[in-house]
Amino acid sequence: MTRVLVVDDEPQIVRALVINLKARQYEVDAAPDGATALQLAAARHPDVVLLDLGLPDMDGVEVIKGLRGWTRAPILVLSARHTSDEKVKALDAGADDYVTKPFGMDELLARLRASVRRAEPVGQEAGAEEVALVETAGFTVDLAAKKVHREGRDVRLTPTEWHLLEVLVRNGGRLVSQKQLLQEVWGPSYGTETNYLRVYMAQLRRKLEADPSHPRHFVTEPGMGYRFERD
Repeated sequence: MTRVLVVDDEPQIVRALVINLKARQYEVDAAPDGATALQLAAARHPDVVLLDLGLPDMDGVEVIKGLRGWTRAPILVLSARHTSDEKVKALDAGADDYVTKPFGMDELLARLRASVRRAEPVGQEAGAEEVALVETAGFTVDLAAKKVHREGRDVRLTPTEWHLLEVLVRNGGRLVSQKQLLQEVWGPSYGTETNYLRVYMAQLRRKLEADPSHPRHFVTEPGMGYRFERD
């Protein structure tokens, strides 16, 4: 059965969606705010997310970014915001579709089915299971919440340090080339700026490795790239 996570703080909309989805044999979880949505997604691994942008605790775009840190499950935005800027912002953050309120239930369900058909089966890429929490002996990376914990405390990372860490962790155990890292973190025109990588990898090691001069988790493959090892 396809599992759907409904994220909306309007009880009547949630009720209507849950009834209609369950009647069509979907499994449904519901969250009234962004923090609950991220927790439920990490615990239940939904196949598709229906997300309102106007949540009481955070903007829905932040929820999209949190989800996209670790999952490729389709995200359909349901929002009363009609401007093209709002739609572009949500789609750029990683949403797959955008439905404005009020919406027709038949159209929404058709879009949901289409998104599920287009999506890759969750966890099938490279045979790896998608996880939200990655634990090593010295620190923990929470991809959903975009946080790193070491020795019981949050580690403060810059946005660039986090992005670099995120790409490496998502490709755990696999070599990520210097060019791929540079283009994913800094952009298409930075494919040869290897000095950027050296500086930021050194900073990550200082913050997360027990012995930065002999890294255990952020391994250099000379002339090729870097690899993240959990153990």
